[in-house]
Amino acid sequence: MASEVFVRGMLFLFLTVVGIPGNATVIVAFLLLLYQEKRLLAADAILLHLACVNLLVVVVRALTETLASFRLVDIFGDTGCKSVIFIYRATRGLSIWLTFLLSTYQCLSIAPPGSSWASVRALLGHYLAFVFLFLWVLNACMTTAAILFSFSTKNETSPIDNGINVQFCYLNFPSKLSRDANGAIQVGRDVVPMALMTLASLIILVFLYKHSQQVKGLRSSGGGGAGNSGAEQRAAKAVVALVTLYVVFYGADNGLWVYTLTVKKTMSSSLISDLRLFFGSLYAALSPLVIIASNRKVNSRLGCVAHEKSAVEKIKNLSSM
Repeated sequence: MASEVFVRGMLFLFLTVVGIPGNATVIVAFLLLLYQEKRLLAADAILLHLACVNLLVVVVRALTETLASFRLVDIFGDTGCKSVIFIYRATRGLSIWLTFLLSTYQCLSIAPPGSSWASVRALLGHYLAFVFLFLWVLNACMTTAAILFSFSTKNETSPIDNGINVQFCYLNFPSKLSRDANGAIQVGRDVVPMALMTLASLIILVFLYKHSQQVKGLRSSGGGGAGNSGAEQRAAKAVVALVTLYVVFYGADNGLWVYTLTVKKTMSSSLISDLRLFFGSLYAALSPLVIIASNRKVNSRLGCVAHEKSAVEKIKNLSSM
């Protein structure tokens, strides 16, 4: 096995080992919350949906790339390439838009009660299922090029002038126009929510700063702190952390994608595509760690599970004595 293929496999193995347990943990925690409380708040529902989508990203891309790199499974035929690239691109785009939806909802949550923005937030929470459906359809429709132009490298045909090498598959576009149009659509799909969620995060940061100044003023004057808003502040900080991760990782991904489209010699090599896949999957693998570390609902559910396990073990030990 070539050293670069081994390194590639180890990098995607890292994403697999971190991403699958992390996202699965978040999913289980929110399902326990749903079972216990019979409902989920809108922000929790978005986080649950985000974890499910990120799990798909890691399984479909990082896990398959790991298995293929170490030659454990042979799945990258023409059908495999079309399926993997389509599902990865659709779920990757959905992960981006769900992060934007989460940052928007959190931004609306700081609006004063009774304002028009608070009404928008309530409306968004009421029709959240339709928003999820719309985002699924939107990202699936914007990913049809993966089905039309993806082929396996097993055909042993060199990529055409407008083809892009993605290690085990080629994206062979029929013309430069179609390649550039597809690239522009992919970049636009990422940059638009990136700009909007960055704006939402800046609004949240300004709010947190003003709130901290108000709390300092109240404490200096002998008043009480605003303890009731602590949960919202923690949630807002967690959203800002997720958006920061997104901007860093997907920003690198999109920068490499633009570089691939503008520098022709990179299209025949899989190195840039490998880096894009790694950075594109890194957010899906690491974001659940932020959720676990910052979300008290997730922590409490995981703590309950750990406590129940220890209680069961103690009972077993006592019964065996």
